[in-house]
Amino acid sequence: MADKFEEDAIMKQRQQLHMTVFSQCFSPCGKFLVTGNNFGRIAVFSLVSALSPDIIEDCRKPILSFQGSSSAIYSLIATDKFLICGGEGDINAWNWSDIYKKTPKVAWSLSVPVDGYFNHPETNCLSYQEKDNLLYSGCGDSNVYVWDLESGTRKNTLKGHKDYIHCLTSRYNGQELMSGSEDGSVRVWDTRTSSEAVHVIEPFKHQECSRPNQGKWIGCIAVDSSDDWMVCGGGPTLTSWHMRSLTPTVVFPTPNICQKHVMFHEDTIISGGTCSNVYHWTINGDMKSCVPCTPTSVYSIAINTHSENNRVLSTCGSGYKVDIFTNFGYRAFSLLFS
Repeated sequence: MADKFEEDAIMKQRQQLHMTVFSQCFSPCGKFLVTGNNFGRIAVFSLVSALSPDIIEDCRKPILSFQGSSSAIYSLIATDKFLICGGEGDINAWNWSDIYKKTPKVAWSLSVPVDGYFNHPETNCLSYQEKDNLLYSGCGDSNVYVWDLESGTRKNTLKGHKDYIHCLTSRYNGQELMSGSEDGSVRVWDTRTSSEAVHVIEPFKHQECSRPNQGKWIGCIAVDSSDDWMVCGGGPTLTSWHMRSLTPTVVFPTPNICQKHVMFHEDTIISGGTCSNVYHWTINGDMKSCVPCTPTSVYSIAINTHSENNRVLSTCGSGYKVDIFTNFGYRAFSLLFS
């Protein structure tokens, strides 16, 4: 029994050394942070406990951990009823009510189509359109699949990309979807009328944002609340685009960093990528702050907008530590994915 205990402890330490936390989301009640790692594990943290003034070490460890996939979990999103995860294989969902009771069980699954004799393509990103209860999944087979969650069926397939899809975001209350891919393009889809992209933006073809030494892949996209401005990056440097004219307007000074996540927050653009920093930018491209974080590569940045009492910014990436920023200007502490 002692030998088994020691073996489990050694295996756990090895997993921590090789862990990457790819994805995260906040619960609808705003009290919990959910993260997914490269071993297919999902960890649920209590923000109420972690932010308590009477903090003890265990408060920053998961209150619940369970196997969400047989392999890496690349995307997590929350709806009012479900936690949904995508990775290699099926897209799975759990009822929040079961998670709150610490009795998670898969509520439903969606099977991504298999092309030929290969395994299911990985689901790298997810986007949810509440109005029509639609789920969009961007996959490694270069397709975006449209799922009707009411019936649990695949409604449409958006084809046009030539390589892995890394990111999705929506405009006009879900009437348009935008996808970024390894093929170097951002495609804009009219989700109401067409299965073909209505616009194709290729940042690597524009001299001001092209970086041939970094590649042409697109790793992140975000759209502002007016739907007039997009920011995207990856191989090409992080750049702001005017969506009505489809032209680049502001190039952000990130010469040697590939951005993997970007988001708009109030009058600020927040990004992270292949370095141990979270960047805060003005809309005009000036750096407001460069905040150190634990991951050497940042894959996800999220802000808890569901609860003022637990309003934090969270970052995750390489390593088992999930950083929490209480005032967004410095790292307050790290949660431990164990």
